[in-house]
Amino acid sequence: MGTPRGDVLRDRRGDALRVWWDAYRTHRRGREAIRTRQRERLADLVAFAREHSAYYRELYRGLPERVEAVTVLPVTDKPTLMAHFDQVLTDPAVTRAAVEEFVADPARIGERFAGKYLVATTAGTTGTRGLFVLDDRYWAVTSGLIARLATGWLSVRQLVRLLSSRANVAMVVATGGHFLSVAASTREMREKPRRHRQLRILSVHRPLPGLVAELNAIRPVVLGAYGSALRLLASEQEAGRLRVSPLLVLSTAEGLPPDERVRLERAFAAPVREVYGCTESGYAASGCTEGWLHLLEDWVILEPVDADRRPVPPGVVSHTVLLTNLANRVLPILRYDVGDRVLVKPVPCVCGNPAPALRVEGRSSDVLVFPMADGQGTVAVPPLALATVLDGTPGVELFQIVQTAPAHLSVRLRPELGADAEQVRAAVQQGITDLLTGLGLGHVAVEPSSETPQQTGGGKYRTIIPLAPTSRPTPPSS
Repeated sequence: MGTPRGDVLRDRRGDALRVWWDAYRTHRRGREAIRTRQRERLADLVAFAREHSAYYRELYRGLPERVEAVTVLPVTDKPTLMAHFDQVLTDPAVTRAAVEEFVADPARIGERFAGKYLVATTAGTTGTRGLFVLDDRYWAVTSGLIARLATGWLSVRQLVRLLSSRANVAMVVATGGHFLSVAASTREMREKPRRHRQLRILSVHRPLPGLVAELNAIRPVVLGAYGSALRLLASEQEAGRLRVSPLLVLSTAEGLPPDERVRLERAFAAPVREVYGCTESGYAASGCTEGWLHLLEDWVILEPVDADRRPVPPGVVSHTVLLTNLANRVLPILRYDVGDRVLVKPVPCVCGNPAPALRVEGRSSDVLVFPMADGQGTVAVPPLALATVLDGTPGVELFQIVQTAPAHLSVRLRPELGADAEQVRAAVQQGITDLLTGLGLGHVAVEPSSETPQQTGGGKYRTIIPLAPTSRPTPPSS
């Protein structure tokens, strides 16, 4: 089976430069050209999955021969794909047992699995660890898209400086596992050492003073990190301990509140841009000057839906989103429930980018559920409601709210340098209590913790941690 006429990737290896050039030309022709590309790629991916994946062949039995509308496809999710791993893969040489053996060896991080593929794991903070096999087509698209985005973020003069042999790029990410960022970077540095000699991978798990010293020595022109790590580094820059002058600051994996983005831009004297995506999707959206994320529609389809997986209109926060990655073929991701709650901007963004603009409001798995005072039902509190209280409280650098019992919250805080820690804790406790009381949850106990926020195995700070599903309160039976 061939690829659609005019597609830039004629085989699985692909080519990042062709991706960049195709995206440039397609976007110049307007939204209809982008939609055409999207429909062609969707039809081709569905046909490929049906032919080569036993799982999708059965799942799509009875569907039309050619599928150009993603909404006709059944929904998938991580637990389902992981449970049918060997059947989902389109290469019979790839098996769950072999991949598990591969990722158990940290010495193989960045090595090509079966001589072909990049393997990446997800930390499984929401209950299911992910194993993802990614082909060269996936990585060509990811590399080509980030190159296209960079041409919009930086001037020609800045791009020339970035390409200089003396320009360093520093990425502060989770190390010690087959996580996408470190696995991909390690592979690139192994296979193309001359091109990637300026890329420095720093561990987000490293104590902050050592991380600051290393960044001061590297002096990166581009600094990329998780949003929570950037918040800490911005405080170090403001205090004068970190002394870097990047051309661009790139926030990944975690959202930045608008006020924090402004603070980071002031601290680093550089534009701060966000990229949104996950291991399954690669880059799905990129940040603009107004703080919104714009979808990369020619390679990704994102559907905001409610709890019953019905579409929600712009201006309404979704319960989750369904993701379709049009690049990866060895493990197809089609209408995949990501779990992120997003808000799509109901009017065009003033930045001028016509692509749909969105903000990520948290994860559906981070919704806190409390029993009502009389025991007759429950109340769900979305993560954004609590995050807004914390983000609006002066003196809070990082926070983590942990539901330790059905009607009990423990709040871990890292106050800003120079802030009165006890005053900050008291203000946070009062703010959360007031919010919950207004929701009829005045009986929920809110207590400050002596612990500071804890990183997950993937190096991120999960801000809201509900009870395990088996411990959550449930409504009474009818």
